[in-house]
Amino acid sequence: MEFETEAQRACYDKVATWMGQLFGKFPCARPDVPGLGLFRGSALVEVLIYPWGENDAVINSRSFVAVGAELTSDLMLFLLQENARMRFGAFGVDQKGDILFEDTIVDYGDDKKEFEASVTAVLDVADEYDDLIVSKWGGQRALDRIREFN
Repeated sequence: MEFETEAQRACYDKVATWMGQLFGKFPCARPDVPGLGLFRGSALVEVLIYPWGENDAVINSRSFVAVGAELTSDLMLFLLQENARMRFGAFGVDQKGDILFEDTIVDYGDDKKEFEASVTAVLDVADEYDDLIVSKWGGQRALDRIREFN
């Protein structure tokens, strides 16, 4: 894994320690980008560390909630209305049409509580909404997709 800045490296090291402390185990590291993965229920959350300028970094927590769902206007309206209710994070649709939920915070130092709130929000929302979306609009949850590849 390569880091673009020293701030990104320092943030990654801190986040890796916090993940172990907060979630009871050290999650698997991603080989391609500075990030970590964590399962809760049927949701897989990736915590990715991006540089932000030379001296800062951002922590992006994201989960692919549903893959292959039928992207109807009804589903899009549902996601937008749910975004308006969220305290942290928002739903989005990537270039492939996969539905994700993500939250991003700026790493300004030692704010473990803010980090925990961000990751927990993504874990909880993804685990709750994946079943709901798949049951109503089709597709697969993250856990189903991973089981296919194993």
